[in-house]
Amino acid sequence: MANNNNMQQHLPAPPPSAAMAEFYNNLPQHFENLFLNGDFADTDDDDRENQNYRSQPTCWVFGYGSLCWYPGFEYDKCITGYIRGYNRRFWQGNTTHRGTADKPGRVATLVEDKEGITWGCAYRICGQTALDYLKQRECTLGGYTTVDTKFYPRVASYDAAFGGEALPVLVYVANKDSEHWLGEDRLENVAKQIVECEGPSGHNAEYLLRLATFMHEEIPEIWDEHLFQLESLVLGELRKRNIPLWSVMGRNRDRIRRDSHEEIRRPPSFEFTSRVPERKLRCLNI
Repeated sequence: MANNNNMQQHLPAPPPSAAMAEFYNNLPQHFENLFLNGDFADTDDDDRENQNYRSQPTCWVFGYGSLCWYPGFEYDKCITGYIRGYNRRFWQGNTTHRGTADKPGRVATLVEDKEGITWGCAYRICGQTALDYLKQRECTLGGYTTVDTKFYPRVASYDAAFGGEALPVLVYVANKDSEHWLGEDRLENVAKQIVECEGPSGHNAEYLLRLATFMHEEIPEIWDEHLFQLESLVLGELRKRNIPLWSVMGRNRDRIRRDSHEEIRRPPSFEFTSRVPERKLRCLNI
């Protein structure tokens, strides 16, 4: 009840500015429910209290591939959790980041499955700059399109937005009609393709292995069969070809502070406990 009272005490949002109107116009109509003028959750006590921040539209973006370990844009909060109705698969080709036109790499996308669950992390972003960057990175260069769905936080807390209930998020999913779509193949073939490919952003194996590391370190209680089988096959293929692991991993990325609300956690909802066993969860940032 305390959370509801706090929410009711919030002042009405100011009228949209010209910049905010342009922000909304650049998105599909059905994303309107994603943007809530800063009243999505109680903000921190730092710079978020200033008027400039509160006048900016905000939204949540779900990452399940390279966004998990290298977002590349500014954000003000990152939380781990899952979405429903999709499985993660390495079925999307890539010629601009992890491969070339002659030897396209393979990167993650989501495939619809009504029983599926995909774990990753959600970023709260503010303003148009991050969305412009993502549009270029994921849509223009990557062959992805946007959908909206619900995100379920992994760690529940007394912070109103992280109680285990669903949050609306923006998700980038590969377009099957895109020239980059590769589709399903035997995992052994996918692993060999990943080991053989490299692009301007680095080796294709780095993409896969850093994503697997994210899952091992941040969400160790979850088993992602497709991802972890590929991880094992790629590591085996690297050893078979005498390719040192350090040679494909690139430079270390900046640490990402996730689940900063974990210190004020509360008992999860019934739906949340049905997915995650009761135990103390650790957060090791990469």
